[in-house]
Amino acid sequence: PVKEKKLMDVKLGELPSWILMRDFTPKGIVGAFQRGYHRYYNKYINVKKGSIAGVNMVLAAYVLFSYCLSYKEL
Repeated sequence: PVKEKKLMDVKLGELPSWILMRDFTPKGIVGAFQRGYHRYYNKYINVKKGSIAGVNMVLAAYVLFSYCLSYKEL
């Protein structure tokens, strides 16, 4: 079924039906953010041979986001 596929496995023709099958309730959106956070944490932060790279990505995203908010003409 299309609903059980990951976004990267969905073909372009199946994309509209895949999007419509997503859970857009507040509970579903919170669950999606939690899954994304846990995937990021386990991939970049919670590793055996860790480095500062995972934290640097979050910091760089924050700096870029705050820069874009400061300069409205971008």
